[in-house]
Amino acid sequence: MSAEQRTSALAAAMEDGVAVVTLDLPGESINKFSRAVRGEFATLLTELEGDPAVRAMVIISGKPEMFVAGADINEFVAARTQEEATRLSRDGQKLLDRVERWKKPVVAAIHGTCLGGGLELVLACHYRVASDHAKTVFGAPEVQLGLLPGAGGCNRLPRVLGLRAAVQMILTGKSVPAARALKMGLVDELVPQAILRDVAVAAARRLAERPLKRRRRVRGVAGWVMDRTAPGQALVLKRARAMTLERTGGHYPAPLAALDAVRFGLANGMEQGLEYEAEQFGRMAVTDVSRRLVEIFFATTALKKDPGVAAPAPAPRGVERLGVVGAGFMGSGIAAVAATHAGVRVRLRDTELARVGGALKAVADIVGERVRRHSVTRREGTRQLTLVSGTADYSGFRTADLVIEAVFEDLAVKQAVLREVEAVARPECIFASNTSTIPISRIAAVASRPSNVIGMHFFSPVHRMPLLEVVVGPRTAPETTVTAVAFGRRLGKTVIVVQDHPGFFVNRILAPYINEAGHLLVEGASVEAVDAAMTRWGFPVGPVTLLDEVGLDVAAKAAAVMEEAFGERLKPRLDVARLVADRRLGRKNGRGFFLYRGGKRAGPDPSAASLLGLVPAAGAPDALAERLAFAMLNEAVRALEDGVVRSPRDGDIGAIFGIGFPAFRGGPFRALDAIGARAAVETLERLAAAHGDRFRPAAALVDQARRAGRFYTT
Repeated sequence: MSAEQRTSALAAAMEDGVAVVTLDLPGESINKFSRAVRGEFATLLTELEGDPAVRAMVIISGKPEMFVAGADINEFVAARTQEEATRLSRDGQKLLDRVERWKKPVVAAIHGTCLGGGLELVLACHYRVASDHAKTVFGAPEVQLGLLPGAGGCNRLPRVLGLRAAVQMILTGKSVPAARALKMGLVDELVPQAILRDVAVAAARRLAERPLKRRRRVRGVAGWVMDRTAPGQALVLKRARAMTLERTGGHYPAPLAALDAVRFGLANGMEQGLEYEAEQFGRMAVTDVSRRLVEIFFATTALKKDPGVAAPAPAPRGVERLGVVGAGFMGSGIAAVAATHAGVRVRLRDTELARVGGALKAVADIVGERVRRHSVTRREGTRQLTLVSGTADYSGFRTADLVIEAVFEDLAVKQAVLREVEAVARPECIFASNTSTIPISRIAAVASRPSNVIGMHFFSPVHRMPLLEVVVGPRTAPETTVTAVAFGRRLGKTVIVVQDHPGFFVNRILAPYINEAGHLLVEGASVEAVDAAMTRWGFPVGPVTLLDEVGLDVAAKAAAVMEEAFGERLKPRLDVARLVADRRLGRKNGRGFFLYRGGKRAGPDPSAASLLGLVPAAGAPDALAERLAFAMLNEAVRALEDGVVRSPRDGDIGAIFGIGFPAFRGGPFRALDAIGARAAVETLERLAAAHGDRFRPAAALVDQARRAGRFYTT
């Protein structure tokens, strides 16, 4: 072999008998294990195996923060039959089987993201060295696309990690940081990025001379029994199946198919296990659920490149210093995410130092959790904590690039904070309100620089919820918008841009949904029946539980704003303010529609129903899910009509990531396309005749029914 050979995606260079193969897909920011790359790799394997000068091989990435992101999803989308998808899986399996059976040692040198097909590639290698960088993570996210690891992952992961750890990776789809991967036995060595290549080459040379001792996870006797014996494995898989059904309600077939593939492979060996895995992959790839989840993936990928304004978009301003006004639950969450994800300096301000101290402790708790989960090292966690400081005045705000207020949901209070911030901040400082319902135009009415005022509506808890609504007021400058969008992405959020209407998008569609739950309760339905109807429909929690989770005080404020804006149509049926007056705030103080003990829900509180005058009826209303779902679906169309969201795509992502709209349904607009506009209008007209004008079909939906239109053309 010559000193260096190049293909379109692969470069092989010799280093003292070791072929260092660099994967660097040209014209792409990420490496994908596409059909073309697989073909090149297969050719290179044959050549290197026949070259007597090559004693071992190292596989490394040429991308700065990426090993391999996975397979090319477009190939699975293009597969129209189960047989086509099964063949794709088998092709990948055969290539990685060649890697595993290669006559010379193969070492993976991993830096950056290693997911899906990338993880399956390194599992087939004989030795794995990873960088200790925070960007180096491992994951099997296929179930998030309605698929399963189909290039050997369902068979190799249990054999490498043990069954319990493998099942957890496969079923959750969550990424594992490098330090945790070392503990699990997923990688054999962890080294600084600067010496990754050298260490991998040295390991390859040693492997060529003698076997190297593999790192094995210490499990203990009980762990060995559960991971490695047939009775233990059967128990693990039985429990995993029960937990999966409980969590998904049976709406997502891929996790169950993955468990079946793992079980079959353990029982029948690798050869038959791989064939079964490919069959299961092919079956999942053509399901409607997988199609919807893939569409969501493409939508979120497109949003990552969307500046939030029409072209030509101005460049976003840099944000390196953040001010946060309000040291409550939301303010501390924003501060924590800014420090941990964006790495910016944060100055927290509240009128009481005790609240500031509580917020700093909350930040420390969030960082501590990340350290315990090995998402960051202890040293990095300590550094992140030093980025956050607190004050009872506005000292430190003069240098802020962005200030986010997270104070009480009251117009006068928010306007007062805006005046105070403008008095101390630089003229170019952006002011963002974390309001959930109050129009930005009303807050900005007192601003001396309204072009710098915008909404950044976070969802609670901030460090867990993935969505951010960036709310553009009528006088918000495009530069302000692109800066807020770019910073939101630095915080790790999926960002949608919405126009300045009461409730914005997420709370706008939530209001009629919650109100309809109130109608059902007044008509005699129990809180358990109302919640169960929507969890069966696919929501993670029902509307009554959601009220308690959000906080009844917050819900009462939001309800008043929505009624003021939309009148009788969005007037709440339940007087939630009466519960608030009785010091019932929901989960956060242990009393709401439900009681809570030790942080866990203990069942409905009969006294809450009594306080609201609710009496369960023997002949409770039927079609609960239909009424609740169509209240939300219809409002989504109204919001689109009003220009609140820019597209059905943004509305679907907002509903899925903001309130847990069932992802397998694709969002409100995908769901309506699946129902059909004509059928949806007929259902709404029937509901309107029975229950009133609040169900009157949105004009845009009626128009679609008339012309057989759709929200999506593909």
